[in-house]
Formats: sequence, C-alpha cells, structure tokens
Amino acid sequence: MEQLTQNLRNGEMKLVEAPWPTLREGWLLVRNHYSLVSAGTEGKTVSDARKGMIGKALSRKNEVEKVIKSAKVNGLMKTYRMVMDKLDSPVSLGYSCAGEVIAVGPGISDLRKGDFVACGGNTANHSEVISVPRNLCVKIPEGVRAESAAMTTMGAIALQGIRQADLRLGECCVVIGLGLLGQLTLQMLEASGVKGIGIDIDTAQVEATRQAGLNAFHRQNDFLNEAILSASSGIGADAVIITAGSSSDDPVNLAGELCRQKGKVVIVGAVPTGFKRQDYFRKELDLRMSCSYGPGRYDPDYEESGIDYPAGYVRWTENRNMQAFLQLVADGKINTDKLISHRFPFMKAPDAYNLIVSRAERFTGIVLNYDITKDISKSRIEFNSKPVTASKPITGVAGAGSYAQNVLLPAISELTTLKGIVTSKPHTAEHIASKYGFSFCSGNYDDLINDNDINSVIITTRHDSHAEMVIKALTGGKHVYVEKPLCMSADELEKIKVTAETSGKLLMTGFNRRFSPLSVQLKDELKSLNDAPLAMHYRINAGAVPQSHWVHDPLKGGGRLIGEVCHFIDYCIFITGSLPESVSAISMPDTHHQNDTLHLSIGFQNGSIATVNYFSNGSKKIPKEIIEVFYAGKTAVIDDFTTLTFYGEKARNIKLPSQDKGHKAAFSAFFDAIKNGTAFPISLKEQYTAMTATFLAGDSIRHSGERMLIEK
Repeated sequence: MEQLTQNLRNGEMKLVEAPWPTLREGWLLVRNHYSLVSAGTEGKTVSDARKGMIGKALSRKNEVEKVIKSAKVNGLMKTYRMVMDKLDSPVSLGYSCAGEVIAVGPGISDLRKGDFVACGGNTANHSEVISVPRNLCVKIPEGVRAESAAMTTMGAIALQGIRQADLRLGECCVVIGLGLLGQLTLQMLEASGVKGIGIDIDTAQVEATRQAGLNAFHRQNDFLNEAILSASSGIGADAVIITAGSSSDDPVNLAGELCRQKGKVVIVGAVPTGFKRQDYFRKELDLRMSCSYGPGRYDPDYEESGIDYPAGYVRWTENRNMQAFLQLVADGKINTDKLISHRFPFMKAPDAYNLIVSRAERFTGIVLNYDITKDISKSRIEFNSKPVTASKPITGVAGAGSYAQNVLLPAISELTTLKGIVTSKPHTAEHIASKYGFSFCSGNYDDLINDNDINSVIITTRHDSHAEMVIKALTGGKHVYVEKPLCMSADELEKIKVTAETSGKLLMTGFNRRFSPLSVQLKDELKSLNDAPLAMHYRINAGAVPQSHWVHDPLKGGGRLIGEVCHFIDYCIFITGSLPESVSAISMPDTHHQNDTLHLSIGFQNGSIATVNYFSNGSKKIPKEIIEVFYAGKTAVIDDFTTLTFYGEKARNIKLPSQDKGHKAAFSAFFDAIKNGTAFPISLKEQYTAMTATFLAGDSIRHSGERMLIEK
C-alpha cells in the first residue's frame, strides 16, 4: 500500500510504499475511499516544515527549549544528531477519512468486514489502508456517500463548538472564520433553528458562503453590527464561535464586541487567547474552549482502549458527535456538495497541499479520492537485501519508537546484520528500513519469527507486549534482547524462565547501566573487597510523566516501578555482586495511585544493603542519577554517568567526554555472546531475581511490609 508522508527537515512530501498497519485488539483495518485535507491544521504543519531552521525554531519554541536542555546533558553533537534524526523522520498527514472495513480486530462485535465507516484521529491518515480504534470510527448511514462521510471529523469539531456555545432555539450566533469549519458550523446552526451570521476577512469566502445560502458579512462591512442587532431583536449575539485560524487577537476582540451581556465566546480555531479586557469584563462574558471532536479526545483510555463514557453522564462524546454529524447529512440538513471545492486523486496528494500553501486559488473543502481497484495485498515490503555473513548475527527489530531510533539502531547498526523491522506505524517502518538498510519491513511480528535467516530479535515495544513476544521468539529459536521490563507480572516471569531454560537461547533484558564504562571501573575497584558487604544509595530524579501517559496504565505500562525501577534494582545486584534477600518499599501518596515517588530498601545475601530513591516530584535542574557506594572506609560517587569520583586518602576523578549509560556496550555484549556461544551477559538468575524483587516491592507498597526473596 502507499501512504502520504512529509519530511520535517525540508518539507518534502511523497507517497511511500509501506506495509499494512498492525491490527490490534479493539481496532479495525479500513481501506480508504476518500480522505479530507485540513487546510488549517495540516496546512500549518506543511507550511512549518517548508521553513528554514530559524523559521522552524520561531514556530516551535517549546521544542527549542527541550533541545537546549538535552544539549546540556547529552552534549552538543549527540543532541544535534538526535534533532536531525527527528527532522528526517517522516510524519503522516490526515485525520479525517472514510472507507471500507477490511479486517476487524478481537473485541469488536458491532462492525464487520464490508461495512463502510468514517474515521477520525491520529491514525486516520492519507493512506490506502489505516488501522483505527473502534471509538474513532462510525458506521456510515444508508444513502450517505463516502465522499461526504470523509468530512465527519471536521463535522464533529464544528458540532462540539456549537455544543460548547449551549445555544437555544431562536437565539443568534456569530461565526468568525468562513473556511470549511465555519461553513459547516453555519449549516448546523441553521439546521437547529439558531440564527447564524458568518464573518470573514476574505471577500471570496464571504461570497462563497452567501452562494451556499448562508448569511455572511465581510469583517469591515459597515452594516455588520446592524445585521447582528436585527437578527437578535436588538440584543446582540447570544454566542460567538471562532473557527478562524490566525496569529492576530482581532477575532477574540471582535467576539467581545459583538457578544451580548453574559453571552458566550467559544474558541474552536487556532487563535491567540489574549484579549482586551473591557468588553469581557463589562459584559461578564463566558470564554470557553472547545476540545476538538468532543469528550474523549486525547484520552487514551477512550480513544485507544475503547472505554466509552456512559451516555447518562457524557451525552455527547467524540464518537457520538461523529454519528450525529453523519445523521445530519443523511437527513439532508448538511449539504457537503457545496463545501467541496477541489478533488484530487490520492496519487497527486502533494498538489493539494501546494494549493493550500500557495493559496493560488480559493478553496474550501479539499478531498482526496483513492483507486479502489488497485491491488494492495502486500503486507510486507522487501528492500535490497544485505549479504548474510557468518561473522555477524542476523537481527530483527520489533518496535521503532524514539528509544529505538535515537539509541538502539545507531548503536547496533555496525554490530549486526539488520534483516527485518516491524512496527505498528507503516511510514515509520518504511523510513527506518530504508535508513538502516533492513531487508524488509512489516507490521506483523510473525514475519521476524518465521524468517529462517534471523537468529536474534530485539524487542522495544510497549511493556504489555514484552512477555508474549519474548516467549514467541525463544520458542521460535531466536536469541532475545528485550527492553526493560522483561515482563509485567510474576506469572509471566515464570513462563519466560521455563521457556528460556528449555530453549537454549540467550535472553537479555536491557539493563544497560551495568555496562557503562564508569560502572565497569567502579566494579573493578570493588574487587578488592573480596565479597565483603558494602552499602549503596541510588537516587533517581526521574521527573513527572503526565498521568495520561501509557506507562501509568496498569495494563499497558504497569507503572514506573515495574517499567523503570527494575533497572535500578538490577544495578544494585551488579554492584553488590549478590542477589537480594529481602525488599521493602514505601511510596508517597498521590491522587492517581501512580506510586512513582518511592523509597526502596534491599538486603542482599552477602550482607550488603542498598537504598533506591526514585523521585518524580523534583526539579529538573539537578542531575537525574547519583550513585554513592560506601565500602572499606572509602566512597565512590557516579554523577549522572558522566563522572566517577573515588574518595579515600586522596580523591580521584574520572570524567567521560559525554554521558554514557552503557547502551552500545550492552548490545555489543549481547551480540558477542551470540557469536562466541558464551554465557548470558546478564545471568538468567539475575534477570529473574531483579524482576521478582520489583514485583515484591510493589506488594510491599500495597501491603506495607517487608517481602522476602529467599528464606533467612
């Protein structure tokens, strides 16, 4: 299949051949017939991408701040490479489309193959095949054309703006901005018995709106105020909905002027929210924001996991707004024919964006139509294969998120022959395969397992998939490197342990910090102890992660204790040279029960003790990780894996050119073990015990007590 992408560095747009997206539980595969091009949101994305580096920086100031912070920690060159990699990564475009269901994932019973649906959201891309979650698609009613249904997302946005205005039959509403969104809003207002008046600064848009039978005026029309007073019986607009996109504060100030006392101003479009205080203060106006398609937007539980809001409590969710729009079309209350100004074949999609950016012609609704007779059966895309040599392991990679792109792939590209890349996002799979010389890309993990050449698999997917993928790879005769955590439950851990012991294949969890050059030097220093006990303190200033992030989801991420703290428990095992004997933990109470500010105490079999303090509530201005080891009258301190200082009779300092947490050394140890047939770089027992201690730490937090790993 083909998908439209854009390069963020140079703005280049192209259609790429990509594998089918992954079909997940609660999701559907849809073959697009039509998709809508958003002149506002997408137009800005395309325009920003075509700017020079200074222009990009001025339009994305928040990202620039993140780059500066990264440079202070990771060094200028490493940060520069990360930024360039990010800019070179293609992005998908589009968020409103309609087509035919070609596959249904487990857990969906009300839609089936052959149904026609309208889709919205981040996965409703300009692509021949998309994967979309159930709550972001709705069945198209009989009699509604797929071309009209492609506007459903935009229709839901307009409808949510009207709902936020909370209008009544016979009231008056002004709409500022008469693009597609504004004209849809006016049509809905008229259909609901509300008197709508449109305003725009573009004479052509005003005229086009009038030709569609709607009431519209130019911003500078001398009779504008008179028309609004006439439509509202001299009261003024009951509400003003701003659907314009502008860097000017004129739309918000104009809304304040036109709105009646105690009226409502609703912001739907992208406009500044600063305004002149006088009108809003004097009239006690109610300024409201409209959240895109409606309740559920940006909530991963709703959008991705399919957890609906009860209608008795949330009558109009984004999905129900999408349904309502399509019903208006079916009932003849919305005429989309008057709104479509341009139609482009999908293969000429870049021309549609050139029209938007250049504004060479007046446009309203721009629709892409797809060749539905084309064969799109390929789910795996082949590239020129690299020669297979016995000197290097042959590797498949599952997952291509930011960690894989910024850390993993640069580290392993010279250590192994890369054969296959599998990821849920088609355009990412194609880009990564081309950039790093993979032989194929796919959206199906089985393509890695069933490839006879591949002898090792690296897994960097979401936490909830790790256990199943690890077991499948080991059973399929592959060596496995899996990013932390190894799994998410004690039951999964037991199954992995049995599988690893019987498979005869290497299993390595990505506990990379023990491979840092500073960690290795510290370990060498501690050899003089001859297994005598030591005491250590590991402080992690992790920082907050938004509550909505998937890592906090108990089913997807397992929380930061399982996802991250396991890392630091393993490090304590490495430094002490002993397995844990007991563990106890306490966390600071928080509203969302995330347990991500915690204190962990570990007792080891050789008498060593360790404390791990993991903080999510600290300042980012102090180092992220400090390790202190106390032994034989001496102390060693690792500061954020950039310096190691030994304190004794004389202080001795080792400083690295830049931070090194041991990622490349960990991968090197893994591949060397495969080539040489040597033992696990991290013993299976250590990996098993680190995860067991992590799960017991969670039990300790929940039940306020010490947990034993072995009998005393």
